Amino acid sequence: MAVATTSTARSLSRLSAPGVIVAVFVLAMSACVVGLVLWKAVDARRSALLQSEVDIRNLAHSLQEQASHTFQAADVAMAGMVDLLKYQNPRADRFNQFLVNTIKSLPQIREFGVLDATGEWRYSSLPKTPLHNNYDRNYFTFHRENDDPGLRINDPLLSRLTGQMTILLTRRLNNQDGSFNGVLVAAIPSDYFNDFFKSFDLGEQAGISLLRNDGIVLAHWPSLDVGKDLSNTELFRNKVKEARSGYYRITSPFDGVTKYFGYEQSAGYPVLVTVAIPEKQVLADWRGHLRSDIAVAAVLLCSVILLATLLSTQFRFRLNMEKALRERESRYRLLADNIADVVILLDHAGNFLYVSHSVEFVLGLDPATLIGRSCLELVHPDDISAVRAANAKLTDSSTMQSIVFRTYRDDRSTAWVEINFKHAERAEDADERIEIVGVLRDVTLRKIMQDELTALNTRLAELATTDGLTGLANRRTLDGFLNRAFTQDDQLSVLLIDIDHFKGYNDSMGHQAGDGCLKRVASVLADATINTSALAARYGGEEFAIILPGVAEAEAMIVAEAVRLRVRALEIVNGAAARGYLSVSIGVASRNARTANETVLLGEADLALYEAKRRGRDCVIAQSTLEQDYFSAGFQQHG
Repeated sequence: MAVATTSTARSLSRLSAPGVIVAVFVLAMSACVVGLVLWKAVDARRSALLQSEVDIRNLAHSLQEQASHTFQAADVAMAGMVDLLKYQNPRADRFNQFLVNTIKSLPQIREFGVLDATGEWRYSSLPKTPLHNNYDRNYFTFHRENDDPGLRINDPLLSRLTGQMTILLTRRLNNQDGSFNGVLVAAIPSDYFNDFFKSFDLGEQAGISLLRNDGIVLAHWPSLDVGKDLSNTELFRNKVKEARSGYYRITSPFDGVTKYFGYEQSAGYPVLVTVAIPEKQVLADWRGHLRSDIAVAAVLLCSVILLATLLSTQFRFRLNMEKALRERESRYRLLADNIADVVILLDHAGNFLYVSHSVEFVLGLDPATLIGRSCLELVHPDDISAVRAANAKLTDSSTMQSIVFRTYRDDRSTAWVEINFKHAERAEDADERIEIVGVLRDVTLRKIMQDELTALNTRLAELATTDGLTGLANRRTLDGFLNRAFTQDDQLSVLLIDIDHFKGYNDSMGHQAGDGCLKRVASVLADATINTSALAARYGGEEFAIILPGVAEAEAMIVAEAVRLRVRALEIVNGAAARGYLSVSIGVASRNARTANETVLLGEADLALYEAKRRGRDCVIAQSTLEQDYFSAGFQQHG
């Protein structure tokens, strides 16, 4: 009875030990997989939100700078007019023409007007001076009763002249004794900001707003809900008071959607810009990756369970195989002759002493014909030196070497094989001729897949950094290069290049010809920057850019003029152009002490390009000349 009990206990112990090991294995692997998925999900969500904060705050900053520059340009022009009207009383026809000319240089301004102390129109940029009286308007009352000389950004109102929502900029006019002499008015259409905001592809339910510091909506995209009062929102109750810029999660007051929200307040004017991206959009990629990770985790867990089942089976199989260990030597030889890998034995000279029968399956060779031959006879001539070098590294039986090389099949075709080899550990009765034992396997398919993967990765790297049509750097590469150059170089110039009348060329010659035209212009830019530290990139559409690190404005103008002439030298016929040939306009901007960042530098180059277009195209304009030209033009008008 005691013997039976002991035998039963031993049987239970032998059966339960593999089960406990398998159970612990399943639990440990499952915990690792689930923990990894959870950690990755949390980290990826945090990264997505951090990236969203950077993108939203950067966009809010850029839009705030654009809005400030819009108001600043108008403010500077209005300040000059206020000073002029304080001491002079110009003729109506001359001053009206001066207002018209000023508007041409300020595309954001729809009209200028001057009201006298009674609210009647004194001057106007309109073809016909309005007859209605503005004495009852709020802005007129404000300036009449307050002697504040600064620029006032008024509530959006419906223009009596155009019937459109308008943002009025006003300044008080004084007599020389300081008494009230009327109001200077500049009108900016609300659509001016909306048209600019909608140029950013932010996705559905995203929003951009231009707000006054008291919470009044001056412009909002995508809706036209201007004039709305948001002073009671968290933004104006707390956030703006705490910091000029910020980022947080809100429920939109416009559509009630939960969004991630960034804002930045202008330092020079009582306005701020906000950018709001729906939370669903911000986390869309993260959710997609999370679903993929969950699917992969499910597959892994299923694999763990399957592996556990196999392990359990193997444990039971091992118990049953204990009696068969006495036949180890014969079974080893059986495995060596039948496994897919080839087992070889070499003497000290590298001649075959033994080759397993699997060589017939792997290489189609008869193992008997290989005995006594040198192993180097099967090595491709270009790989012999590498094989010898690996063999030279063998020092003792504890050292193993591995190498991949080319060999020949029975039909003389080439195959890639991998061999792991070492000095043999000889028993006392072993043949003294045995020096090296190795295991060789066919890795041709793996090598082909590795080569294809390497080529694919190389191609993907090229596609990620270059424009597919022109072969130049793409916009993403341009932005990264410009950011690094601005950080590293005190001298930095940017060329923005636009093909003149390209739409007309494209419409008349066809898109295929248009693509060919873009490629030829891109070739000129590539030649201009080859073997230099400069970067030529496609900025978008028919616009290109050249970044010139360490180059001042004078040298940049030389490069720009050379590019312009080289494009003209292509002699591409363009019926839409005034001169009959394709040409480019180029704006040049160089870094100076007032350049805050690379975005400002790029914007200055864009302004110079706009001026080049305005002056008739096929020319190069430097941004530094714009302010000088503007003041020169103003001085001539005053004279």
